[in-house]
Amino acid sequence: MVSTSESRRAVVIEDDPDIRGLLVRVLQKQGFEVSPVGAGLPGVEEVRRLQPDLVTLDLNLPDLDGLEVCKLLRKFSDAFIIMLTARADELDKLTGLDNGADEYISKPFSPRELQSRINALFRRRPNPAAETAVRNELQRATEVQQSLLPKEDIRVEGYDVAGLFRPSRSVGGDFYDWYQTADGLHLTFADAMGKGMGAALIAATVRAVMRSTGHRQDLDAAFASASKAIATDLDSSNSFVTLFHARLNAASGKVSYVDAGHGLALHVQAGGTADRLPSAGPPIGAWPGMEWPQSALELAPGDSLVVVSDGVLDVFDEVEDFTEAVLAATRANESAQAASSAILALAPAETAEDDVTVVVVRRLPEVVTA
Repeated sequence: MVSTSESRRAVVIEDDPDIRGLLVRVLQKQGFEVSPVGAGLPGVEEVRRLQPDLVTLDLNLPDLDGLEVCKLLRKFSDAFIIMLTARADELDKLTGLDNGADEYISKPFSPRELQSRINALFRRRPNPAAETAVRNELQRATEVQQSLLPKEDIRVEGYDVAGLFRPSRSVGGDFYDWYQTADGLHLTFADAMGKGMGAALIAATVRAVMRSTGHRQDLDAAFASASKAIATDLDSSNSFVTLFHARLNAASGKVSYVDAGHGLALHVQAGGTADRLPSAGPPIGAWPGMEWPQSALELAPGDSLVVVSDGVLDVFDEVEDFTEAVLAATRANESAQAASSAILALAPAETAEDDVTVVVVRRLPEVVTA
């Protein structure tokens, strides 16, 4: 509604003075400032002047039919409109609602019924302050998510690496992170359960913990330490995180990785096949005392490691269709950046209900010299 003051305003458009007086008393008891009017055209002007929160509108007015008044009001007012009439015909009721009325009450009516109908309408009324708070929280959550993304470009000799992230309208807990090492690179890809600031803060915690263990050479020990620290924080929020963490040795092409409930990483081979990497266990925080053993794969020249979020998977009815689509998008594009964009496009922004995140690590084909 347009009223910004704490006191709600109402306009009563009713030609019967007794009913008009009753409506005024009922609405004043409900906390409204009430302006009564006895005809349609003066009522339209009063609504235009006051911009009220509520209008009660009689269908049988001396100058204009109430349906016409309702159509005029809807051209400039978003006030709740309650139509009052002695007409019992169902067609009149449907016509009234089609012309923009929010409620329809037949005369004679009970003041208690009118109060109940008004209360029901205002329970549906948007709360501007709450909506602003939600928008602000989503904005802050988006900023947190963006801050988690890697700032540095990865330039690993013999490899092409790219990542893309697109938040949803509700903002979830997706993020990816990478950093270069002496041997190659470390990659973390995670999705914290939930939406908004809570999920973004959990994601920030995961990123910090995973970075803190990067110096440890033993991947199993590093992940066990990290998962324990993350699970401790997750206990208090009753949440969990799916996590894929990989370490690339650039010289050999070996990728050592741990998958905790993510299950959406693919080894796309130069020969034209795609193998989805199995998860080593449930998400972190789902059950206490879990361990996740590492696995490994080798990126041959022309192979790619592709990691995506479930925002892409949700588009497809079958996992097999998802795998084929990711394979096709990856093979159809020569650069990791172009492949990431093509995979992101599989989940159009206008229909995606979740964050969409993609990382592609492609080992460049070997150059054959004569």
